Amino acid sequence: MVRRVLGDAMRSLNVSETCIADMLLAVSEACSNAVRHGGPANRYEVTAAIGYGRCDVRVADNGDGLPTMPLHFPPPDTENGRGLLIMRSVVDEISFGITPGRGTTVHLRKQLAWDEADARPRELAAV
Repeated sequence: MVRRVLGDAMRSLNVSETCIADMLLAVSEACSNAVRHGGPANRYEVTAAIGYGRCDVRVADNGDGLPTMPLHFPPPDTENGRGLLIMRSVVDEISFGITPGRGTTVHLRKQLAWDEADARPRELAAV
């Protein structure tokens, strides 16, 4: 649902498909982490805003809190552990708000690139 709403909003503003794909990958990873580490109810909240030439997304969960950002990718035969590094590689800024015992908020920010056919930056209200 999140991917569809955010992707459609970005497409309606003529954001480039490469930029959309990067942001949707990062958001998917953040949501996957929220489900995996976000507490027993697997509930999380996503807020997004597009404006001033960038896309800002926050994914908040109610888990125990993120320990630390890994320094490198895990070995190739490891099934998990790449999400934070993938997010970091496709967005311009990533930050974390951690409240021990009350959850983690992942903030993703990416400067938008526009489709060549219509390069005018546009704004969309928060969703």
